[in-house]
Amino acid sequence: MLGLLLLLVPAIFLDPVNGYKNGKVTESCRSMKPGHGHPSQSLPSPYTVTVDKSKFSTGDQIKVTLSGSSAFKGFLIEARDTADLSGDAVGSFTLVDHYVSQLLNCGEIKGSAVSHTSKSGKLKVEVVWNVPSNAPPAVQFFATVLQHYDTYWVKMPGPIISMGNSTPIPTQTTSTVEPTTESPVLRKPFSSKDCGSTKSCLRDPIGCDPETDPKCYFLSFTSDEHSVLFELSGPTEGYVSFALSHDKWMGNDDVYLCARTDEYVNINPGYVTGRTHPTLDSQDTLTNMAWRLSDGVIQCMFRRKIRVPADQDRFNLDRSYYIFLADGKAEHGMVHKHHHQPLISSEKKYITSSPENLNGSRSPFIIKVHGALMLVAWMTAVSIGVIVTRFLKPLWPVSTLFGQKIWFQVHRILMSSTVLLTCVAFILPFVYRGGWSKHAGAHPFLGCTVMALAVLQLVMAIFRPHPNTPRRLIFNWMHWGTGTISRIIAVAAMFLGMDLPALNLPDPWDTLLLSGFVTWHVLTELLLELHNLFIIRKAKNVKDDEVEIIDLALGETEGHMIKKIVLTVYICGNLAFLTAFLNAINCI
Repeated sequence: MLGLLLLLVPAIFLDPVNGYKNGKVTESCRSMKPGHGHPSQSLPSPYTVTVDKSKFSTGDQIKVTLSGSSAFKGFLIEARDTADLSGDAVGSFTLVDHYVSQLLNCGEIKGSAVSHTSKSGKLKVEVVWNVPSNAPPAVQFFATVLQHYDTYWVKMPGPIISMGNSTPIPTQTTSTVEPTTESPVLRKPFSSKDCGSTKSCLRDPIGCDPETDPKCYFLSFTSDEHSVLFELSGPTEGYVSFALSHDKWMGNDDVYLCARTDEYVNINPGYVTGRTHPTLDSQDTLTNMAWRLSDGVIQCMFRRKIRVPADQDRFNLDRSYYIFLADGKAEHGMVHKHHHQPLISSEKKYITSSPENLNGSRSPFIIKVHGALMLVAWMTAVSIGVIVTRFLKPLWPVSTLFGQKIWFQVHRILMSSTVLLTCVAFILPFVYRGGWSKHAGAHPFLGCTVMALAVLQLVMAIFRPHPNTPRRLIFNWMHWGTGTISRIIAVAAMFLGMDLPALNLPDPWDTLLLSGFVTWHVLTELLLELHNLFIIRKAKNVKDDEVEIIDLALGETEGHMIKKIVLTVYICGNLAFLTAFLNAINCI
């Protein structure tokens, strides 16, 4: 069903300062720097900050305008004391347009900064700065402007205004630029040749070699006395990443991302707090960084010290962790939710321990069990139970088992097993998720409907009326109708469930296989219906007052061998489809 284990190593906009699209970036008040993991632009900014006055007095209001020749998505405006430009913001602002700007509380002053309310494009923003009673002699305005996720200018100096008759300091127009370093480019793909001997490897598919297989997701790590060298690659146009986690749930994890920006790959560490988007950190903890883009594959390599005492978000590598491997889309350096369920190592691994080949899965075990039980119940048990009851009663006309006719006992055992398996499978996703999932589309709603109908069928069967009572006909139609509807909904739920991230069987193989099963079952029922019709037409007819009476007794004794053959072939085919699905679930 669902139970989505998510390593949101990425998402649409990263964290406060790492990209809150709602502009609530109070954590950036002091530095005015977004935490997007990209350097500030070195080119001149197309945006300017202007004011309507060059001098001020206590209580004055100064109109501040941020504008440019191209649209921008985010901004942060503050006023600083020219004697302490790295200090807290001074004064407070009043909004002109509440739809595009909002007040932030930086330091102890309410409304001492202004930011955006959404990521919609803007060409101009106007606000009013209120001069405080304890205003310094001179104040300078600063603005951080974000054009795209990876394109921004940090703490652009704006005009300087002064109190009274003080001589104003000339306006600064240059923007601050962070130093950047270019990582070398790798010359060839990574190799799995030394996996298990000199380096530990986590791969998907199992045993693949990135040197020869462009569809191979690959992570390796090799340790020495003081550091660990990581190699990471995967077939994606956006990003590939891995994380170190204390458990198999996203949250409080040490993350490393290699994200493509145009023809360059940015390598950044990050940290995930709870089930939120990661906060990207500085590259200062990484050395020997290198990358490569080739044929839709992103590769990156870096070295990291085993212990980084100065950075609490970097886990010590001499301990054991579950390892997550994920990939997804990136746009302008901004990483989005991963395409499919992350690959998660089956067991915890000491990063600095002896090399080994690691096993992993993209689906939680409890979700695999859920899928397997539902397939056994609604592909096999229900289907065989329906065919036996509908077409094969004549095979055992008088034979009994534990006091009941054989066909009825077979039907009852299979249908009771279906309800039992469905109940167990139904509970598992809720146990895994701890509640309802909002990210599984229609599948959980269909699953709840199937569960309700299965229980209803069981209740109706327990309280079914005697065959010779008038209400028996009503029961027969209700029993048939409820069963048919539940089978149709169950098939729809299976089609949807196979492609949910928590299971995600291979496309388009899973859809084709399930379509093949449905066709197989429909053709079997159609063949048996035609056989029944043929037998009935061959039966001897007698005329009684010009009314045809069909001798069904004779028809029931014919064609038993054909029905046995059809049943045997159908069961073999059904089990073949089921085995293929169960094997696929086991392999993911």
